[in-house]
Amino acid sequence: MQDQDNRRGIVMMLLGMTLFAWNDALGKWLVVGYPVAMILAVRSLFALAVLTPPLRRTGLRWDAVRRRPGTHLFRAFCNTAEIGCFYWAVRDLPLAEVMTIYMAAPLLVTALSVPLLGERVGWRRWLAVGVGFGGVVMVLQPSGALAPMPSLVAVLGTVCFSLGMLATRSLRDTGPAVLAWQQTVVSLLCGGVLLPWIWVPPGPVDFLLMGLLGIVALGAHLALNRSLQLAPAAIVVPFQYISIVWAVVLGVTIWNDVPSAQAGAGALLIVASGLYIFHREQQAARGSTAEAVASEAPP
Repeated sequence: MQDQDNRRGIVMMLLGMTLFAWNDALGKWLVVGYPVAMILAVRSLFALAVLTPPLRRTGLRWDAVRRRPGTHLFRAFCNTAEIGCFYWAVRDLPLAEVMTIYMAAPLLVTALSVPLLGERVGWRRWLAVGVGFGGVVMVLQPSGALAPMPSLVAVLGTVCFSLGMLATRSLRDTGPAVLAWQQTVVSLLCGGVLLPWIWVPPGPVDFLLMGLLGIVALGAHLALNRSLQLAPAAIVVPFQYISIVWAVVLGVTIWNDVPSAQAGAGALLIVASGLYIFHREQQAARGSTAEAVASEAPP
C-alpha cells in the first residue's frame, strides 16, 4: 500500500511542477504585451473567485492570523513580490535561466534560517550552500550574456521567495487555504492599485489566459500538497526539479532559447546542492527524533 502511495505521490509532484512550468511559460508569453501588475491583478481575481466559495462554506479561521498579523502580511507581500519579479524577469530572460535561479531558493532558506529562525546549520550544508551559489553565479553569466537588470530582478525574486518560505515555516499553525486566500487578496490589491494607470484593454482570449494563470497555479499547489500527503518528502521532493527540464523544453520549442553550457553546469550545481541540503536536513530530523525517543525511554 505504501509503495502505491509513494508512486501516486511522485505522480502528483510531477503533475504539480509540470503545471507550474506550463503556467510560467504562459506568463512569459502574456507579459510581452501586458504590464506585470495587470497580469498579477487579473490572475488573482480569478484565483480568488475559485478560492472564496469553498472557504465560505468551511469558514475562515482567523485565530492564528490575529496572533501574528505582521508575519502574515510580510509573507503575503513577499510572495506577491516574487511573482511580480518572476514575470518581470522572464519578459527579457530565457525561462530556463530564471526558473533555475529560483530553484536556488532552498539554498537561501538554509542560509537565512540561521539568523532569522535561530536554526543550526552544519559545515556540510554551508559548503553545499556555497557550491549552489557558485552555480547561481554561473547561470547569471557575469560575462554579460544575460541582461543585468532582469538578472538582478530574478535574484530579488528568489530572495522574496525564500523569505516567504521562511515566513510560511513559522506559520505552521495556519491552514494552507487561509494562507492561499490572504496571499491572493494581497496580490489583487497590489496589482489592482496600479490598474488605472497601466490598464491595457485585453482581448477576451488574453483576459481568460490571465485568469488561467491563477487557476492553474492553485491546481499546481493542490497537487504538491497532495503529493506530500501521499508520500514522504524524501521521496517526492527531488522530483521538483523536473520543472527545469520543462523550462528548457518550452524555452527551446517556443522561443528558441537554447541554454548555454555554462548555464547548464550552473543548474547542475544548484540541483545537486539543493538535493544534498535536503538529504542532510532529513538526516538531522531523523537524528532529533531518535534523540527525543531515547530521552523519553524509561531507565
